[in-house]
Amino acid sequence: MSDLDLPQVRGRLVLGESLAPFTWFRVGGPAEALFLPADEEDLAQFLRALPQDAPVLPIGVGSNMIVRDGGVGGVVIRLAGRAWAQVTPLGEGRIKAGAGALDAMLAKGAAQAGIAGLEFFVGVPGTIGGALTMNAGCYGRETKDVLVEASALTRDGARVTLKNADFGFTYRHNALAQDYIFLDATFQGTPDAPEAIQARMAEITAQREASQPIREKTGGSTFKNPMLPSGEKGSAWKLVDEAGMRGHRRGGAQVSEKHANFLINTGEATAADIEGLGEEVRAAVKAKHGVELDWEIKRIGRA
Repeated sequence: MSDLDLPQVRGRLVLGESLAPFTWFRVGGPAEALFLPADEEDLAQFLRALPQDAPVLPIGVGSNMIVRDGGVGGVVIRLAGRAWAQVTPLGEGRIKAGAGALDAMLAKGAAQAGIAGLEFFVGVPGTIGGALTMNAGCYGRETKDVLVEASALTRDGARVTLKNADFGFTYRHNALAQDYIFLDATFQGTPDAPEAIQARMAEITAQREASQPIREKTGGSTFKNPMLPSGEKGSAWKLVDEAGMRGHRRGGAQVSEKHANFLINTGEATAADIEGLGEEVRAAVKAKHGVELDWEIKRIGRA
């Protein structure tokens, strides 16, 4: 049982729930408490009533996350269900998406509304909340390029609006001074024919399926693309490959044969297998190239 003093809620609040089913790697221990709020007011009331010293961790669909085998203390909050996943065109090339909406849902909703510029989101695994947290992107575009503003709750349940400039976006990072629980975000695109937008999205999808192990239990790109000693931006996958780590295994975890910057759970991996494999890859790249790879995948919880 949890020692947390938990408020009454209208959504689902459970103790000791395994987080493995909520991550793409399908590994990890339990949450001390897992809260799936019914709507914004349910979440705001919960945060206001929850003791301020209780840790809170929002997660999306766990597409870019390793939950360690010892689980996570405090309250894990997951915005799941239709209330959190609405995608609504606003006119004048703008579109709003709930923080629980899949990035691909935003891309598809924008295409249907004839809004171009958001096609890249079809190739980003995860939710809008995660995209805001890590400035998600692919194929030369990032969240910072299209975000207008986002709504969020503070730890004490107050609603705030954050403009793009407030985020201080850099590569796979925002510089917000505190942790927010994002509610929704508004994006700006440009008008174009839906058919043309959908054709570009189909191209991105085909390229992703051909080059990435998206049918496996994986977590997306494992490491950020680093700066090389020459001052140029390097490719993490290329450095891993040149270090001889493509296909390398540790327990039930493996560096993908298809894309060397992806780790996969071959079936029976533990979180320790996957994280340990990642550290072996980092060490090999450091030894071969003198380059320190930084994790792009978030690792949370107790070992």
